[in-house]
Amino acid sequence: MVRDGEVVPVDPGVAVVAKKKSQTVARSWILMDCTGEGEVLDVDKYAIMHRVHIHARDLRILDPLLSYPSTILGREKAIVLNLEHIKAIITAEEVLLRDPTDEYVIPVVEELHRRLPPVNVIRQGQVNIKEYPGGQNDMEASEEDESPFEFRALEVALEAICSFLAARTTELESAAYPALDDLTSKISSRNLDRVRKLKSAMTRLTARVQKVRDELEQLLDDDDDMADLYLSRKLAGGSSPVSGSGAANWFSASPTIGSKISRASRASVATLRGDENDVEELEMLLEAYFMQIDGTLNRLTTLREYIDDTEDYINIQLDNHRNQLIQLELFLSSGTVCVSIFSLVTAIFGMNIPYTWNDNHGFMFKWVVIVTGIGCSLLFLLIVYYSHRKGLIGS
Repeated sequence: MVRDGEVVPVDPGVAVVAKKKSQTVARSWILMDCTGEGEVLDVDKYAIMHRVHIHARDLRILDPLLSYPSTILGREKAIVLNLEHIKAIITAEEVLLRDPTDEYVIPVVEELHRRLPPVNVIRQGQVNIKEYPGGQNDMEASEEDESPFEFRALEVALEAICSFLAARTTELESAAYPALDDLTSKISSRNLDRVRKLKSAMTRLTARVQKVRDELEQLLDDDDDMADLYLSRKLAGGSSPVSGSGAANWFSASPTIGSKISRASRASVATLRGDENDVEELEMLLEAYFMQIDGTLNRLTTLREYIDDTEDYINIQLDNHRNQLIQLELFLSSGTVCVSIFSLVTAIFGMNIPYTWNDNHGFMFKWVVIVTGIGCSLLFLLIVYYSHRKGLIGS
C-alpha cells in the first residue's frame, strides 16, 4: 500500500486477497528483494527507470498496452524480461514484477517468495539436519551450488512461462484429438467449424511458443548476451570507467551506445576477475528450459501434422464422393440417351403419316418397339462397358 508516496511492505499473499476483495485497486508493480519479501509499488515509469537504471524504450517493452514479442534483454544493472504475461525487471538484489494481481502472475509471485531466499537463510532453523547421515554434506553442497540472485529469479520466470505454455498445449491436445476423430468418422458443418476454431487456436499458440523458443535460442548462440545477464559478477567487479556517472548509466541501456559501454564494462570486470567468458552456469540453465519449450513446440508440430493428415483424409473422402457422383451422372446420362432414342421411335409412329404396313393391326409396330428397346439396352451396356474399360468408373 502507498501513503503519500511512501511504499509500505506487504506480504505476497496480499496480492491474492486484493484480487478477490477489490477490483478497483490498481497495483502496477510488486518488488521482491533477495529475502523473498514483497512490496507493492504504485509509482510512475520515471521512478522505475531511476530505480533500475534502464532506458524508456526498455520500459516500454513491458507496457501491457503495447504488443512486443518475447524478449530477454541484459542491461548494465538489470535484466528486462518480457515473456507473455510475465513482465519483470531483475537486478542483482531485487525483482520488479508488473501486474501482481493478474491471475497468471499470482503463482509467479508466490514462487518468487518461496525460492528467492538464499539456501543458508532457508535452513537457519533446521539444526536437526546434522543428525541425518550426509545431511551436513548435502547442505554444504547446496550452498556451494547456489546460483546468483538474478539467475534464481530468471529461472522462476522461465519455469513459469514454460509450464504455462505446456499446460495450454495439453488443453489444446485434449480438445483437438477427439474433435479430429469425430470429424474423421462424420463430416458435418458442426465438426468442421469445431476443428477450424481449434486450428486457429493452435496457430496462435504455436506462434507464442516459437517466440519464446527463438529468444532462448538467440541467447544461447551469443556468449556476449549471456555475459550481460551476470549482474552479480558486474557488481562484484566494481565500478567500471563508463559506469561512474548517471549519464553513462542512462545511456548504457541503449542498444547502440549501450553495447559499446557494456563491452568496456565487461573488459574491466574481466581484468579484475578473469572469468568474464565463463557463462556455463547460465548456459546450462537456458538449455534446460530451451529443451522444455522445444518439446512443447514439437508437440504442437505433431498436432499440426495430425490436423494436416486429417485434412488430407477428408479431402480424399470428398474426392471419392465426388467421383461417385460423377459415375452416377454418367449412368444417368447414358440412360437418358438410350431412352431418348426409344422415345424418338415412339414419336415417329405417333405422327399422322400413312404407312402401308399399318394395315396389319399394329403387328409391325410391336416388333419395332421390341427391337428398338433391345437396341437401346445394348447401347447402354456398351457405354457402361466402354467407361469401365477406360477406367472412367470403378469396378
